[in-house]
Parts: sequence; structure tokens; C-alpha cells
Amino acid sequence: MTETASGGSHKAAGDRGRTTIADGVVEKIAGLAAREVVGVHALGSGLSRTFGAVRDRVPGGGKAAVSRGVKAEVGEVQTALDLEIVVDYGVSIRDVARAVRENVVSAVERMTGLEVVEVNIAVSDVKLPDEPDEEPESRLQ
Repeated sequence: MTETASGGSHKAAGDRGRTTIADGVVEKIAGLAAREVVGVHALGSGLSRTFGAVRDRVPGGGKAAVSRGVKAEVGEVQTALDLEIVVDYGVSIRDVARAVRENVVSAVERMTGLEVVEVNIAVSDVKLPDEPDEEPESRLQ
């Protein structure tokens, strides 16, 4: 607070009101940050990616692909994240997980101001080089 000439005090303009951040906002930021890491093939389990790909083709069909495989719990000043990832064959899972954590924490804290207390990562699959993607082809033209 700052003092006014009349002896009273008032809040700075940036302190007047409250900002809330929805879980989905943090999930999108984390999903994009995780996908930036080399060695991350996809987020979400194979089954959730398949159903998600079908849902994404239907107007209003649910969660955006960006946040698939990401779950956030957002409080007033902190957030915790759970990510499910598929890694490319041949990469060090430990190194990829560490890089994902660092990138996600950096992006979420920078963009939201929330403290990231934990990023739990579940590796649900390994994408083999000769394995086709599980996303079904669109029948729409």
C-alpha cells in the first residue's frame, strides 16, 4: 500500500482484485511445454489418444489435444501436475522425464506465477521406429 497526500492509503492498481487460473489453462501450458522436449512422442495413453483423436474431429467434442495426458490441481498460489507420456524408442527415459519436468515447471511458473510443487510423470509406452501411430485416419473429407 502507498500513502496518499491526505494521509489515507490505497492499493496499487495491480493489487485491486483477484486473479484465478483454471486447471485447464495450466494443463494446456504444461502439455505444450512437455511436447517441446526431444524424445516425447505423445502425451496420454494409446487408448486415450485414440478416443481423443475421434473426439477432436467432432465439433465441441471435448478436451483439446494440447492438454490430453495432463492433469493439474490448481490452488491459490500452487499447482501440482500429473503427466502421462509416450517416449521415442532409444532415448533415456530418465533424461526425458527430467527435461519435461524442467520445461513444464519453467513454463507454468513463468506464465501463471503459481509455484509448481510437483510434476509426476508416468511413461505409458515407447514408440518404436517402425510402429504406426495409433491415431485413426479421418473419414471426413
